[in-house]
Amino acid sequence: MPIALITGGTSGIGAAFASALASRGTDLVLVARDADRLATAAADLSSRFGVEVETVAADLADREDVGRVAAVLERAERPIDMLVNNAGFGVHDALLAEDTTLHERALDVMVRAVLVLGGAAGRAMSARGSGYIVNTSSTAGFITMGAYSAVKAWVTTYSEGLAVELAGTGVGVTALCPGWVRTEFHERAGIRASSIPSFLWIDADALVAECLRDVARGRVISIPSVRFRVLMWLARHAPRGAIRWVSGRISSSRRH
Repeated sequence: MPIALITGGTSGIGAAFASALASRGTDLVLVARDADRLATAAADLSSRFGVEVETVAADLADREDVGRVAAVLERAERPIDMLVNNAGFGVHDALLAEDTTLHERALDVMVRAVLVLGGAAGRAMSARGSGYIVNTSSTAGFITMGAYSAVKAWVTTYSEGLAVELAGTGVGVTALCPGWVRTEFHERAGIRASSIPSFLWIDADALVAECLRDVARGRVISIPSVRFRVLMWLARHAPRGAIRWVSGRISSSRRH
């Protein structure tokens, strides 16, 4: 039975990945900070789908904890067939903020951990000749909304680079670039959801289903929903000055 390791697997997109994969008979390794929430999620998934669910309580801002998760990815017994690098959070502190603690934590969780875990998975999977790596990025990476956009732009470009290095090994790499998804992510980030038009929202389960189809097709960048694929095509081809103007308008609507 295949095994998938999911970081941030107890809520939002990570939980949707867990349910979708478990429904296909995939055993799971869930990684998150909250041990109690992990235990609850594991019991629920095991009960509903009859799969085995391991849990790893880890803070991916902590280098030692990241190392423990990497060791799971590189283990010889019960090898991991899919990594979903999903852990993350919104970052809306100003780039000029004197206290850079939140920015540094974002880099630890959404850049350093993604790099370390992606490398560990890539080495182990390529040695076996098969596997999948999914890195949750964001359509925010195509625009210019502060540190979060910069982090997610890195995740997308990193995923493309990793796909190049792993070409021909049997290991697929996909950067999932969602737009606005109905999860608790935005509430945690302090984003005014009412400022976002209703037609731009997508359901987390639908998002994951489309991403998994893209993974099976070997697509390196997955942008679920036609509307966001159109919007991101425009973002890629529009003048950068126009992208900065739109980004500023979105940021302003969230603040006010």
